[in-house]
Amino acid sequence: MYEDIDKFAHVATLDEIKENEYNLNIPRYVDTFEEEEPVNMDAVRDNIANIKIELAEVEVKMEKQHGELGL
Repeated sequence: MYEDIDKFAHVATLDEIKENEYNLNIPRYVDTFEEEEPVNMDAVRDNIANIKIELAEVEVKMEKQHGELGL
């Protein structure tokens, strides 16, 4: 037997299909929306700062290696 499965499937009646003017697009019958968790901007800011520090350290090492290679 057919059954509704939240966010996946809906058994539409003929009346529902008529109300939707015989449009069988899934979003008319199945709500697949999932709310995303809010972004922690403080954590993002800290992550960017750490990446910038790491990048600066790598650039210093590269410059040293370039100097050693005479580049």
